[in-house]
Amino acid sequence: MRPELLNPLFAEIEVLKGIGPAIAKPLAKLGLSRIVDLLFHLPTGLVHRQRVARLDDAVEGTIISVEVTPTEYRQSGVRGPFRVLAVDRDGDVLALTYFGGGGGYARKQLPLGVKKLVSGKLELYGQERQIVHPDYVIALEDGQQLPENEAIYPLSEGITSRRMGQLVAQAMPRAPDLAEWIEPSLLEKRGWPGWLAALKDIHQRPANSLARDRLAYDELFANQLALMLVRASSRRRRGMPLSGDGHLRDKLTLLYVLTGAQRRTIAEIEGDMAQQTPMVRLLQGDVGSGKTLVALHALLIAAECGAQGAMLAPTEILARQHYETLRAQLAGLPVNVAILTGRDKGRAREATLMGLADGSIHILVGTHAIFQEAVSYKKLALAVVDEQHRFGVAQRLLLTQKAESPPHLLVMTATPIPRTLTLTHYGEMDISRLDEMPPGRQPIDTRVLSVERLAEVVDGLARHIAAGGQGYWVCPLVEESETSDRAAAEARAAALKLRFGEKIGLVHGRMKGPDKDAVMQRFQEGELSILVATTVIEVGVDVPNATLMIIENAERFGLAQLHQLRGRVGRGAQHSVCLLLRGDALSETARARLALMRETNDGFRIAEEDLRLRGAGEILGVRQSGEAQFRLATPEHVTSLIQFATDDARLLVDRDGGLEEKRGKAARLALYLFERDAAVALIRSG
Repeated sequence: MRPELLNPLFAEIEVLKGIGPAIAKPLAKLGLSRIVDLLFHLPTGLVHRQRVARLDDAVEGTIISVEVTPTEYRQSGVRGPFRVLAVDRDGDVLALTYFGGGGGYARKQLPLGVKKLVSGKLELYGQERQIVHPDYVIALEDGQQLPENEAIYPLSEGITSRRMGQLVAQAMPRAPDLAEWIEPSLLEKRGWPGWLAALKDIHQRPANSLARDRLAYDELFANQLALMLVRASSRRRRGMPLSGDGHLRDKLTLLYVLTGAQRRTIAEIEGDMAQQTPMVRLLQGDVGSGKTLVALHALLIAAECGAQGAMLAPTEILARQHYETLRAQLAGLPVNVAILTGRDKGRAREATLMGLADGSIHILVGTHAIFQEAVSYKKLALAVVDEQHRFGVAQRLLLTQKAESPPHLLVMTATPIPRTLTLTHYGEMDISRLDEMPPGRQPIDTRVLSVERLAEVVDGLARHIAAGGQGYWVCPLVEESETSDRAAAEARAAALKLRFGEKIGLVHGRMKGPDKDAVMQRFQEGELSILVATTVIEVGVDVPNATLMIIENAERFGLAQLHQLRGRVGRGAQHSVCLLLRGDALSETARARLALMRETNDGFRIAEEDLRLRGAGEILGVRQSGEAQFRLATPEHVTSLIQFATDDARLLVDRDGGLEEKRGKAARLALYLFERDAAVALIRSG
């Protein structure tokens, strides 16, 4: 339970004065629903308001504050702007302009003949000086209320930085002064202020790097401490040692000889699973590096020992693909594989639940449905989580609670992760890397073309289809909205159907599972030649005959996402091509991204560059995942401070008595403050 001291921070934002539906909506768009969200919504800069005595002393384009006297109202037509003409002490004219029917408000704020202090951005409209929608209109006697410097916040439509600053000022007294959790020598060396002092200062002086670094460090420290406690807890538990005799694995018929990386990783997993301490291992492998085959070996070790294994996938498409792959590879072996997703109902679902309970099902593949309350296993000994970045720490541990004793845990990702992010997101795990590709995998020929050559691309697509080829056409990320992606995909599919007819299929995130699966099946069976899609196909789709990938407006995607999409082709022995269609207005960052995609197929190199160019959230896909993301720590903070945070957390656990001594009790508050307590509480209850 959260300490009472922190409860004021986690109150709903509506407890503040003046927050009704009109302002709650833009705040919600920014993810600000509680006091703590508001206080952690840090400003990005500062507005300096230059106080001038005369308009002639002011510079166009700057923010000024000046005393003026309104002399005339002017309305430009019925829908035009309302303007208040005012004069400074020398009689020079300033137009205060209001759009959108602001005349009534302007008359009330600026009565004729009454001197006021106004502040806003000075602009020239023709030869006339003007301020559009002044930030402040204040009575002269209240002039001291006008801030000389004002923080600028990230905003959404419907709220201003001024209003945000007022809400922060109202919320700040709810923040308690907390005991220090940073190791004293590190605090002294860095010269950081206390937590509360840093929080107050950053909202007043956004450029204060000491305050900003302190808050970022606190978030990283809480994250690293949580992961370390999870790891320590998992090491204390006693699980089920599994030493298979190989009688199932020896009967596997492999299409290729295992790579050295696969053999090494299987040996690491085999060694882990033979121990009483449950395995907690992350398997990193680029697209097509053979992770599923490694996971199959682990699942068969469990089956050889008379135990059960479960494989968790983030989407129904990927779950069903894994199910079919495992069934094909295990054909003829005495291993019963089943699938369970939210779509499975009635007798089929009941039969699966009974098979899990009586142990007749050895391997279960599924989505989140496999750790629902109704699902019970006779002897669950191994949990495999695919596409790890789609699941948070707490989510992946829910599955492990389905066993009488903690099961071994193998988590996999096809997103190559830079070292610093491995440390911040998977610090409780041992790491294996598949850094070799199976024989026969060819590099994908990647080309960057202007979208102006769209007609040529469509002609090339016609030749590809005529030759019996298949491919994907991924539509652009128009904005942060599934709806806009869907609209773009539907429009592209409609345009292609005019030329290619029913050979074009369409999938997007808003489609129902069965409808999406039906289109995917038609594509896999060759009935459809081109699959137009949003990024729903980013992971898991495996069609060896698909050798062409077209990504429209590729500059709008992150490097790691482009690499994932490109990995949908090149899955057979045939030559594959990826066409990146770019727009005309490219930033330097976008040019660098696309150039690197053309230059290399190395996912690990791409991941390091993506961290530098885009930040951690883009690499891990956290915008659509359950993985915790940082609110205060930037990618630069992660790079520069993560090792210090890790070392400090280790000191606390190994030397300073964990959470029970003085510093540990303060650190416990940090865990709750930064919402890193859930995984620790979950482990304790398990």
